[in-house]
Amino acid sequence: MTTPSKAWIDDLPKDRLIAEFSVWSADLVHLADDLARVDPYVDILHIDVADGHFAPAMLFFPDLVAGVRKLSARAIHVHLMVADSILLSQIEQFADAGSDLISLHVENESVAEEALDLLDRRGVAAGMVLKVETPVERIEKYVSRLRFVTLLGTAIGVKGQGLDEKAGARLRQAKQIISNCGAAHRIVLAADGGIREHTVPLLRQSGAETVVLGSLAFNAPSLDERMTWVRGL
Repeated sequence: MTTPSKAWIDDLPKDRLIAEFSVWSADLVHLADDLARVDPYVDILHIDVADGHFAPAMLFFPDLVAGVRKLSARAIHVHLMVADSILLSQIEQFADAGSDLISLHVENESVAEEALDLLDRRGVAAGMVLKVETPVERIEKYVSRLRFVTLLGTAIGVKGQGLDEKAGARLRQAKQIISNCGAAHRIVLAADGGIREHTVPLLRQSGAETVVLGSLAFNAPSLDERMTWVRGL
């Protein structure tokens, strides 16, 4: 299976929302078939990883990412929701599995710099995610080293929640921080959680370049119509 080019982040669309599909919402029993079904619409496959401690869920593992890598040429974004004590070993395992982008949490502060150094050495793009309650300004010290900044709009690792009322303002603040950091490379601003038909326009207007699409995409009555709408925002 062909893998994304080294410049895949720079090549992501700039004139529409980037389509980031969350594998958590796919039909996991028939994953290969479901990934093939959505593939024409996908820019990035988003795979959540949670250890049951940092986040309440227990979610995906390196072998799944390696399996998806064999099935898809789309970029794979792994979102690590794991304790500081295992973060570095998780980065190694998910890099080995074929991840193109790995996002840790800004709340992993005790090992964050070491984790970013490791991602540099492994040649994997680095991202960071902020919990909904974490002040956005905490990203400032890291942002110039990142390729993705993702703001959660709901409590971590729990499906089906409504979007936090501060999500739009937080995105606007993050967009300003990215603009002011002086990085020569592209840094993509993403929104994850609370992604619904009535919230996506708000998130887009607030500066999100991508939203992590779960059931809104996978369960759409017509995926073609849904993605035409998303791309038109």
